[in-house]
Amino acid sequence: MKSLFIAADHAGFELKDTLKNLLPEIAWKDLGTHSKDSVHYPDYAAKLARAVIDSGFPLTEACGVLICGSGVGVSIAANRFPQIRAALAWNEEIARLSREHNRSNVLCLPARFLSAEEAKKIVTTWLDAKFMEGRHAERVELLSQLGPQSKEGLSR
Repeated sequence: MKSLFIAADHAGFELKDTLKNLLPEIAWKDLGTHSKDSVHYPDYAAKLARAVIDSGFPLTEACGVLICGSGVGVSIAANRFPQIRAALAWNEEIARLSREHNRSNVLCLPARFLSAEEAKKIVTTWLDAKFMEGRHAERVELLSQLGPQSKEGLSR
């Protein structure tokens, strides 16, 4: 059974709970929120990013799903963590490519723009996709070099 972290803000709360019910074969580790009460999406994105990083699993195996209204806020927040590659996906092809080409380990969903059935298909496609290695591995390594320490640019 695949285990996944999942978190959402108030706008993504319903889709989060619906996905858990639509995909019972996944062992969901729900990090909240647990109601429709207004919360700050950066708090939940950070909580999930830290859980993925601290899971004890290789980052190629530890994964999570983040949900907010547009998906943009949680993706920006999660990508502040150097070991996280969060991808905003609004269809199956984007989700698949984010895993195959970018080795994404966090999937971000826009709750206000997806039906539950669309979200289910996106999550399933994302989980089934495999990293393609080859030239993509070099590019993912280049991503790892980005950040405050990379003031001189990428080393190649």
